[in-house]
Amino acid sequence: MSAWRCGIDGCETQTETVEELIHHQTTEHTKHECQVCGTIVPDGYFAIRHAFEEHTRAEFVRAYDADSEAVRRREELKEQIEAEADLESVVAELDAVN
Repeated sequence: MSAWRCGIDGCETQTETVEELIHHQTTEHTKHECQVCGTIVPDGYFAIRHAFEEHTRAEFVRAYDADSEAVRRREELKEQIEAEADLESVVAELDAVN
């Protein structure tokens, strides 16, 4: 069984590693426009990271009509990914592809 599942728009692609999942989300899904500032970022992990590193929780809640559970879920997912992923290698690989 795969360890990571893509949850973007019901995609449900499964990968063995978190790095593969981030690569999938970045290359196989359309980009996401931040509803707070308009920045275009890859959907999935990078969109979550952008939202919580560039904006306050209150801005996220207002822009996405989110509740505290949605914030907690995304914060936990971000922490889990960052604890396991080799993000430098993912970014280097994505840069090499582009």
